[in-house]
Amino acid sequence: QVQLVESGGGLVQAGGSLRLSCAASGRTINSYLMGWFRQAPGKEREFVARIRWSGGSTYYADSVKGRFTISRDNAKNTVYLQMNSLKPEDTAVYYCAFANNDLRAGVRAYEYDYWGQGTQVTVSS
Repeated sequence: QVQLVESGGGLVQAGGSLRLSCAASGRTINSYLMGWFRQAPGKEREFVARIRWSGGSTYYADSVKGRFTISRDNAKNTVYLQMNSLKPEDTAVYYCAFANNDLRAGVRAYEYDYWGQGTQVTVSS
C-alpha cells in the first residue's frame, strides 16, 4: 500500500502562483511514476503533469506547459507542482497519483495505482 498526502492548495488571484506538494509513504520502490491530475466541477479528471522517479523525465499537458513545473525530492519521497501564471480555468481539485511501474506513459488516470485525497485550487479573475 502507498499513501499520498497532498498540501498547498488555496485561493489565488489570476497571474499568481501556488506550489502543491504530495508526500508518498508506504511500500514505495525506486522505479515508479508520479503525476498530477485535476478535476473541475462537471468535467472529467484530466492529466496535468507526470515525472518518472528514475531519471526524472517529465511530461506536461499542453494547457499547462510553460507555466507549471513538476519536480521531486528523492530523499523525502515528495513530488511538487509549481504553478505560475495561474488562470481562472486552472480552478479545480488537484490530485496526486502514484504508479508502481515507471514504464507507463502516465497520461491516463487508469495507469495509476494510488491516489491522494485532492486539494482545491481556486483562481479568481
